[in-house]
Amino acid sequence: MTPGADALKRLDTATKDALGDELHAALRARRTVAPLTERVPGITIDDAYWISRHLLERRLADGEKLIGKKIGVTSKAVQNMLDVHQPDFGYLTDKMRYASGAEMPISRELIQPRAEGEIAFVLKRDLCGPGVTPDDALAATEGIMPCFEIVDSRIRDWKIRIQDTIADNASSGLFVLGDRVSPASVDFMECKITVEKNGRFLSEGKGSAALGSPLICVAWLANTLGGYGIALKAGEVILSGSLVPLEPVVAGDAMRMSIEGIGSAEVRFV
Repeated sequence: MTPGADALKRLDTATKDALGDELHAALRARRTVAPLTERVPGITIDDAYWISRHLLERRLADGEKLIGKKIGVTSKAVQNMLDVHQPDFGYLTDKMRYASGAEMPISRELIQPRAEGEIAFVLKRDLCGPGVTPDDALAATEGIMPCFEIVDSRIRDWKIRIQDTIADNASSGLFVLGDRVSPASVDFMECKITVEKNGRFLSEGKGSAALGSPLICVAWLANTLGGYGIALKAGEVILSGSLVPLEPVVAGDAMRMSIEGIGSAEVRFV
């Protein structure tokens, strides 16, 4: 039995599965639902992670493939924007991934999208907590990439508490990856990210914006997942959290980012 197993029983299993089914239906229909925290008194973080896992199982049954995990709500800027003040995790599937330069069909895939810039990791060996350190995360990393994550919410008007965003797969949408480079010479705390929208400067930040370092984020993710008996797997893509504020986007927008020592990525929304 995993450390979180007893806690996962606090809310009736049938109710949790029904909420996961509701979020899956909202995802497919591109519609929102009322916040779970307004409708389910006493819903816990562990309940929300159960719901998130059930949502993933429904997506896998649809033919999607699990290719990675993500940490969300890592920077103060994002925490303050969403009024959610602790990190969470979600799952990545192959249907969510786009290459840099692609046209991303947000008008038919997403509901209320917002873009954020971050660093993505690809692992060369498994990481499973507890006890994973940032140095362990670096040693397990095969390569890193600039990444735009386009977050989305099936919760009406982004009126989320931590349980809502967790249940909704950490408010995941789609993501864009640039070219892979070695992590060997990157200063993960001081590397600067610059983001442009429609050819104009939008925002900038540093690696330290995400819990002090993206490596700390990967270690947090490995240790938190370990509490549920889940590992970060070799070959998986790991999104380490935004380094800049979230930016609402619509069809017709274009974004570009560059990260010192890592490279650039761009995307156009249709």
